[in-house]
Amino acid sequence: MTLHAGLASRVGSNSMKCVPVLAFILAALPAFAGELVVLSSGLKLRADRHEQEGTQIRLFHNGGVIEVPATLVTGFEQEEVVAAPAPPITEVPEVKVPPAPQSPKEMLREAALRSGLPPEFVQSVALVESGMRPDAISPKGAIGVMQLMPGTAKVLGADPRDTAQNIDAGTRLLRELLVKYNGDVVKALAAYNAGEGAVDRYQGVPPYNETRWYVKKVIDAYQKAGGQ
Repeated sequence: MTLHAGLASRVGSNSMKCVPVLAFILAALPAFAGELVVLSSGLKLRADRHEQEGTQIRLFHNGGVIEVPATLVTGFEQEEVVAAPAPPITEVPEVKVPPAPQSPKEMLREAALRSGLPPEFVQSVALVESGMRPDAISPKGAIGVMQLMPGTAKVLGADPRDTAQNIDAGTRLLRELLVKYNGDVVKALAAYNAGEGAVDRYQGVPPYNETRWYVKKVIDAYQKAGGQ
């Protein structure tokens, strides 16, 4: 066997003694698409390709060439290259960032728009009622931002301790009172504070200092907020 690429000077007539060593070295190289040269000894050499010239077979591999007697080659096999399995595609779960909780002021604005009322008006009522505090509870038992009595909240189908429901129900009540009193803001506010019965009985703002103070405070806050 004649060796090229710097090996020829080290191989003579006993060159096939190198075959096991070469086979070991070649077998240790990374697999690639090519062929396997089957030797009479049972060893298999990898080669990119081969050429036969007379009694010699040239094996081309990784840029180098070796020649072996054709009598030592019993056949060629197509090398089966098993592609390295692709790493599993790990689906990155979509991280859903929960929306930032709304502030009472934002809830009041949205509730006002749903009911067709000026946001500044509804916010002024909430400011005077509770300072817009969801945890506010009056001595009489009124609850939350809009200071709903439990009985009133029940009639309106709302949980007064749920801020969003509290605000929505209180805003709907304001709209109902404005409709009942033909848009008379003073009567509607007085009824929100003292009840419709008291307003109907006195045909206007009842003579309660608390109610009169309440109506004035809301109107002042509304005008301060830019309401007309």
